[in-house]
Amino acid sequence: MAKIIAVANQKGGVGKTTTAVNLAAVLAGFQVPVLLVDADPQGNATSGVGVQRGSFRKSIYHSVVMGEPVADAVIKTETGYLSVLPANKDLAGAEVELVDMERREFRLREALAPIEGDFRFVIIDCPPSLGLLTLNALTAAKSLLVPIQCEYYALEGVTELFDTLARIRRLHNPGLTIEGLLLTMYDERTNLSSAVAADLRDFYGQQVFETTIPRNVRLAEAPSYGKPITLYDPHSKGADAYVQLGKEIMAHDTKGIGSGAGSAALG
Repeated sequence: MAKIIAVANQKGGVGKTTTAVNLAAVLAGFQVPVLLVDADPQGNATSGVGVQRGSFRKSIYHSVVMGEPVADAVIKTETGYLSVLPANKDLAGAEVELVDMERREFRLREALAPIEGDFRFVIIDCPPSLGLLTLNALTAAKSLLVPIQCEYYALEGVTELFDTLARIRRLHNPGLTIEGLLLTMYDERTNLSSAVAADLRDFYGQQVFETTIPRNVRLAEAPSYGKPITLYDPHSKGADAYVQLGKEIMAHDTKGIGSGAGSAALG
C-alpha cells in the first residue's frame, strides 16, 4: 500500500506547494509510482507539474464531493512515474458542501482507497488553512510533513498545528505520525535562519529533517514554466536539496523511522 504523506501548514507562503510538487517529482525520479494530490483550490500543484487549467474535465472535486471514481480524474505528467489528481476552482466551494455530508472527514481517504495499491507514495498538497479539506488530507494520510519558513513568526503556528493533529489522532486517524519538520527558504548568510534552525532542532530534535531547502531563484522560477525543479534545472541548489529530502523520505519508508517519529508530540 502507498505511503500517504500530507504536506500541511496553516500559514501560507512557507513553501508548502513547492515542497509537495518537488518532493513528488524527486520520489518519482527514483522510479517508483507517485501520485500528487492537489487538495488546494488554488490548483498550484496541478499547474506546477505542467497540467494547464482547463485542460481536464474531472478533478479531485468530482471524487471527494460528488463521489466519482478517483481513477477517472488522475492524469499522468511529463515526469515519468508521476501522476496528479488535479484541482481547480470547483474545489473552492467544497468546504461548504462537505459540511452536511456523511463521513465528511473521510471523503478523501475513501476516494483514494481503490487506487492506493497502484502507488508507492501519495503526496497531498493541503490548502493553507485547517478547514475540512486539510482535515480530509490528514485523515487520509499516514504521516505529516510540515514546511516551516526560517523566520520567527513561522514558528508560532507549529504548536497550533500539533494541537490539531492531536485531536485528529484521537477522533479520526490514530495512526497519523510526523514525517518531519522541513526548514524552507533557508539563507545560510543570515543569523536569523541559523537561529530559527537551531531553536527548532533543540525543541523538536529528530523530528526536524536534516535537509534544509535554501532560498533559490531557480526554485521560484520553475512553477511559471509548469515544471518541477528536477526538470527545470536539475543541477540547481534547490534540486539538490529536494533530492536529499527525497532520500531521507525513502530512508524513513525503508527503515520505518517515520512510523514512530512524532508520536509523543501528538499526545
